[in-house]
Amino acid sequence: MDEMKNRSVLLDDESFGPLLPFILDDTITDVDFNGTDLWLTDIHKVKRKADASLITPKFMAVFINKVSMAVEQQFNPANPILEAESEELRITAVHEAVTSTGRAFCIRKAPAVPRYDAKELIRQGYCEEKILTLLINCVFTKMNFVICGDTGVGKTEFAKFLSGYIRPQDKVITIEDNPEWHYAKLNPGNDCIAIKVKKDKSENGERSNVTTMNYTNAIKTCLRLNPSWIMLSEARSKEAKSLLECWSTGIKGITTIHTDNVLKIPDRFMNMIQNSIDADRMINDIYDFIDIGILLRVKEMPDGKSKRYIDQMCFFDREKEKNMVYLLVDEGKFTGALLPESIDKRMKRAGIMDPYAHTYTLTNYPKRMV
Repeated sequence: MDEMKNRSVLLDDESFGPLLPFILDDTITDVDFNGTDLWLTDIHKVKRKADASLITPKFMAVFINKVSMAVEQQFNPANPILEAESEELRITAVHEAVTSTGRAFCIRKAPAVPRYDAKELIRQGYCEEKILTLLINCVFTKMNFVICGDTGVGKTEFAKFLSGYIRPQDKVITIEDNPEWHYAKLNPGNDCIAIKVKKDKSENGERSNVTTMNYTNAIKTCLRLNPSWIMLSEARSKEAKSLLECWSTGIKGITTIHTDNVLKIPDRFMNMIQNSIDADRMINDIYDFIDIGILLRVKEMPDGKSKRYIDQMCFFDREKEKNMVYLLVDEGKFTGALLPESIDKRMKRAGIMDPYAHTYTLTNYPKRMV
C-alpha cells in the first residue's frame, strides 16, 4: 500500500483500540510504549505516563499485525523493525527479539493543522514582535531560510508557519520522506506539488530495480516543474549541494538542519556537500544564496511545560568579495544590529519600506496577522 491518504487508510479507528482517544487528541504529539510503560508527549513537550494496562499482550499482537498487514511488511525476529505511515501518523515497532525490554512501538503524530499562530507566538515569548514581523516580511521579499536546532524544537512547525505567508499563486514544491508539511491542506487553493522521497530497497535489503525518488533527484526534478519555492523538510547530506544550486537559479526555499548555532550553518552545509575541490566556490555560494539563519531552542519552565523560542537569527551576505554574518537575535534578544544593505534594498524593491513594520496587513492573510 504505497499511498496512504489519511489515518483511516492505514488503520481504521477500531484498530487503535484503547489508544484511539490519544490518537484523536490534538494536544498529544507522541504515544510511546517501551515494553512496560505507556508514555504520552503533548504539544508543550510535557511527558506523562498513561495506564500501561491498556496495552495487553492480546491488543499488542492484534495492533501490530494490522499495521504489518496494512503496509505488507513482515514483523518477526528476522524482520524486527516495522515502519508504517499515513499523512498524519508515523508508526515504528521494534520486535522483542532485538530488545531486552520487550516489544515496543512509537506513534508520532503530524496532523495537518497549524500549531503556530502569530499572535500566540508573540504572547508566549517565542520572539519579539518586530523580529516575527521582519521574518514575515522576508517571506514576502522571497528570501531563503535555513532553520536549525536540536530534535523536537519545532523546526518543521516554524517552517510551516513561515510558508503560510507565501503568495497563493507562487508554486510551492515540498520534498519530504515523512508527511509533515501538509502545505496543500493548510493552504487550500495555493499552487502546490508534494513530492515524497522513498527508500530504494527490496524486501531482502538489496537494491531494487524499481525507480525511486531520492532527495537529490527530487530537487533536480523540481527545476523542470517551474516552482517559485522549494521546501525541503531537512537537509541531511549531499542534497544540500543540489539545493544551493537550485537556489542559485532564483528559486526560493525553506529547509531545516541539525546544528546548535546559526554561525555553524555554513560549515554544516560544507560538511554535507563533502566536495573539497569546489570548497572555495561553495562557501561563497552559501553566503550568496542562504539569506537567513534561525536557531530554535526549548527551555523548561517552572510549571513543567517547555517553551520554544528563537534563540538566534542572522542574515548571511556576501559584500565586496567578503562573507558576512549579521546577527540580529542572540540569546533570544534583539542585538540592535543593522540589516545588510543588500537585504534592505531587496525589501524596498518588494515595496517594504520598513522591515519591522506590518506592511502586509492589506494582504490576503488575515488569519496569520500579528
